Amino acid sequence: MTTFPPVFVGGRHAFWKKPFIFQYLLAATMLVSAPAFAESVTLAQALQGPDHVLLMRHADAPGIGDPAGYVLGNCQTQRNLGERGKQQAQQIGEWLRAQGVTSAKIVSSPWCRCMDTATGLNFGTITVESSLGSFFNDAGNSTSQTRQLEKFIANTLPHKQGKVLILVTHQVNILEYSGENVGSGDMILVKVDRQGKALAATRYSGAP
Repeated sequence: MTTFPPVFVGGRHAFWKKPFIFQYLLAATMLVSAPAFAESVTLAQALQGPDHVLLMRHADAPGIGDPAGYVLGNCQTQRNLGERGKQQAQQIGEWLRAQGVTSAKIVSSPWCRCMDTATGLNFGTITVESSLGSFFNDAGNSTSQTRQLEKFIANTLPHKQGKVLILVTHQVNILEYSGENVGSGDMILVKVDRQGKALAATRYSGAP
């Protein structure tokens, strides 16, 4: 099938791949006063640099939060991906490879819906990182956990060994870290400083 190039429409970029299967929209949002990413720099090229990371919210998981009494190590007690979410994760992985992302270091929240999303991307081994875990039910930890995430990013980027760094996490984590409110499967390309703090972000919508 024909793959169409990016199209700029009304301040948003739309990517079409495999018509009638899914489409992705890109919206650029600057967190601070900084130059926008150059149109000539691809997603894969930006991620190859030492100062960019891709954060992704888990794919579609019907509901809000987790059931009362859920157990982190027991997927049956958590809110999990639906069939749409499982398919969405696979499609996003295909889209990333179509953009030139061929080798990635995938790091996930310990929540099952994030682990299953990371698995669906199909980039191989997944590492679990506690600072990516949801604080939806414990907002008091949002600031300290975000500082931990910044340290993790700062320490990991210099040692990614030629791979792109993709972090699969939750809506509340991405909002606290980048200021972006994202939907299921949405991705945030973030430019960071040496301390791992977000400087600027570009959002890619993962909704089919």
